[in-house]
Amino acid sequence: MEARIVVLGAGLVGRAIAIDLKKSGNAVTAVDLNRDNLMLLEEEADLETRQADFTDRRVLRPLLKHADIVVGAAPGSLGFKVMENVIGLGRNLVDISFCPEDFMELDALARTKGVTAVADMGVAPGICNTILGYHDKRMEVHSYKCVVGGLPVRRGWPLEYKSSWSPIDCIEEYTRPARFRISGKEVVKPALSDAELVEFERIGTLEEWNSDGLRSLLKTMPHIPDMVEKTLRYPGTINYIRALRDLGYFSHEPIELNGTMISPVDLTARLLFPRWKLEKGEREFTIMRIIIEGKEEGESKTCQYELYDEYDPVTDTLSMARTTGYSCTGVVNLVLRGMIKEKGVLPPEKVGVTEENFTFLMHHLRERGVEFKVRSAVDSPENLPPAAD
Repeated sequence: MEARIVVLGAGLVGRAIAIDLKKSGNAVTAVDLNRDNLMLLEEEADLETRQADFTDRRVLRPLLKHADIVVGAAPGSLGFKVMENVIGLGRNLVDISFCPEDFMELDALARTKGVTAVADMGVAPGICNTILGYHDKRMEVHSYKCVVGGLPVRRGWPLEYKSSWSPIDCIEEYTRPARFRISGKEVVKPALSDAELVEFERIGTLEEWNSDGLRSLLKTMPHIPDMVEKTLRYPGTINYIRALRDLGYFSHEPIELNGTMISPVDLTARLLFPRWKLEKGEREFTIMRIIIEGKEEGESKTCQYELYDEYDPVTDTLSMARTTGYSCTGVVNLVLRGMIKEKGVLPPEKVGVTEENFTFLMHHLRERGVEFKVRSAVDSPENLPPAAD
């Protein structure tokens, strides 16, 4: 029996989500205020589209009247409000919006409404959380590190970067303070701090720096003494980003210019976004490395997950849309199958706790060509064998 699914947001990732769910035999309706986004989707898939402002609950109510589940694929600035409205209307939800607010504030509402809402269910945060949740249930974790990035294959001067996800959320990543944990104590540093070079087999040298990606893990994993997530870019990219930020170009505080009040970040976005936009068919990739260290059955153990995924020219789907979108659709299927029964707002690490759910999600990604190479070693990280092909 086909499920009735409403996808709120038809941007790069929302389109991939809608198409994947439609291919699985569901009745999918994609909603977006931007008609251009919907036209792109209509060219690629035979599914229903609606042009509407889904941030307005009065508009949203009839759209969700018959929905079995909803996917939130709005920009981060709208994510919390969208989650609140969907939950308030009593619909199950899987959300990828990466909202700046604490989504757990909606937990009581979700429980009252009898709703299951999985938040932050993308690639990072998202699938990396489920991997940690799986291992935390089975070993005594002492440290967790995740480094992740989405980059164009071609390094173009002067930016050496193009955005394969929401550009405004990308700027937010450069300004939001990074929270992580060292020796059991929470530490807050500016984004872009503690830059280090790191090597990858297929890519070579990249640069990692602190970003605010741990999110719910800081609350749900208080027993893990060391946790950090870092963002990856080409070496040197951090210099121009830091310069723009420190000079105030990312500020939301309005300034007066020739008698007109403008927000510096709006001007910066207007100038940067055309340069950040990927060309049609341009190759980009997502890369992630997760290292989990601790003890299992009394022995020291290290587990390492590595993901490298590229733009799919056959389906014209960006890697960031694939890795984020298919992680989301995997959890949508878990909810529809009744494999996630808990009510309330669930962070993605809770999804990975059960063997059945974790195995299903990894298989779901593998079927779509998104595959992790996994290595593990007992006693010492130096004993890690080569990653399996």
